[in-house]
Amino acid sequence: MTEPLFAAAPDTRLVEIHQILTEQYGKPVARVAWDPLTQLIYSVLASRTGTPTSEKVMRELQARYASWEELRDAPVGEIEGAIGAITFAETKAPRLKAILMGITARYGTLTLEFLAKYRTEKIRAWLEGFEGIGNQVSAAVVNFSTLRRRALVVDAHHLRVTQRLALTPRADAATTEERLMRLVPEAWGAEMLDEHHSLIKVHGQTLCTFAEPRCKGCPLLGRCPTGMRNTSGA
Repeated sequence: MTEPLFAAAPDTRLVEIHQILTEQYGKPVARVAWDPLTQLIYSVLASRTGTPTSEKVMRELQARYASWEELRDAPVGEIEGAIGAITFAETKAPRLKAILMGITARYGTLTLEFLAKYRTEKIRAWLEGFEGIGNQVSAAVVNFSTLRRRALVVDAHHLRVTQRLALTPRADAATTEERLMRLVPEAWGAEMLDEHHSLIKVHGQTLCTFAEPRCKGCPLLGRCPTGMRNTSGA
């Protein structure tokens, strides 16, 4: 097979966006990583809920229950009351209990520490075998927890920002993560991917909001087709 005369230039868009957002918002504070089970519980609860509320509920759970086994064994109604401030608590309470019971049934005890010996792809497939655990949660567990693997957590903010920037076509979180990971530099480890997620998230919360994006003041305006359309008549 004939080799190409010229190698394709690397796609530097994510690197450039990361640098611009770091200049805008500052370097994110380094995460204090939880164990995988604690991160899983938090991620299941945090979906569609603001970070301050999610963190407050998590602190309350840790104060109320001496172990995650106690949370697992609590009645669903009690769990729902304990997480009542979370969005969709009535759905998440039975789902969380089922996940904790399922982990115990599959492994024999309530822990996820054993996942450290698995490849990242196997970890995510194992987690996503439980109802209610999708791409975003499995990515959070492998990337945010002490497992510290390469994965990109694509939440609603990440979907919106990357689609407006035309980095990826409109798609679900799993497809979007797969496409974005093709653009991620090989040199980016787990911590850098975590940092990138944090920058995109704060940008989505601050300027690139769902209802009223502040395109005129956006540092990414010059590389954002959506922003350019939104400001073309201004």
